[in-house]
Amino acid sequence: MSKLTNKKAVVLFSGGLDSTVCLYWAINKGYNCEILSFDYGQKHKREILSVKKIAKKLNLKPNIIKLNLPWLKVSSLVDKCKKLPISARAEIGKKLSIPSTYVPARNLMFASIAVSFAESIGAEAIVLGPNVLDYSGYPDCRPKFYEQLSKAVAQGCERKVKILTPIIKLSKSEIVKLGKKLKAPVEDTWSCYAGGIKPCGKCDSCKLREKGFE
Repeated sequence: MSKLTNKKAVVLFSGGLDSTVCLYWAINKGYNCEILSFDYGQKHKREILSVKKIAKKLNLKPNIIKLNLPWLKVSSLVDKCKKLPISARAEIGKKLSIPSTYVPARNLMFASIAVSFAESIGAEAIVLGPNVLDYSGYPDCRPKFYEQLSKAVAQGCERKVKILTPIIKLSKSEIVKLGKKLKAPVEDTWSCYAGGIKPCGKCDSCKLREKGFE
């Protein structure tokens, strides 16, 4: 469903609301997209089902990379024995401490692999969905991190690969509105940290999603 163009982009795609909006944003901007998703040992694979469903709608190949990194179990998103934190919606992202759902250097790892993929296929950009307004307080979602990462990529790669973060300064409600404007299938996305048949409605991600749709 990508437009016929010479512009290529690699989109980091989790099957969640934010990355789905970014994928449709990239397509709308005229990029011929490759999607890149990760199975890094997270507690559930429910989001991978959304990746495959949305990829099928767009006639895109779901490139799913499996990572076996045992040390990521320090995160409650990965360690099945650790409980997910439950916070009041107003407290999410406001605490001084980083939540236990933080996966060490996840965005740096994913972005690095995406840049490698982009270089190998001649893509001019990678598209990511970090957000610094309605988020859980992860350090790798801040604009300054991506500004510095862009400089590092420019110095360390043969080809020029842009790092695009189209929703980084949007509120969750603005992300939802953009998704609807782009006709993204937001109803097929998955945000819940807990997995299961239905979203738990209690985790930070569920509450932020609920806030956006309200």
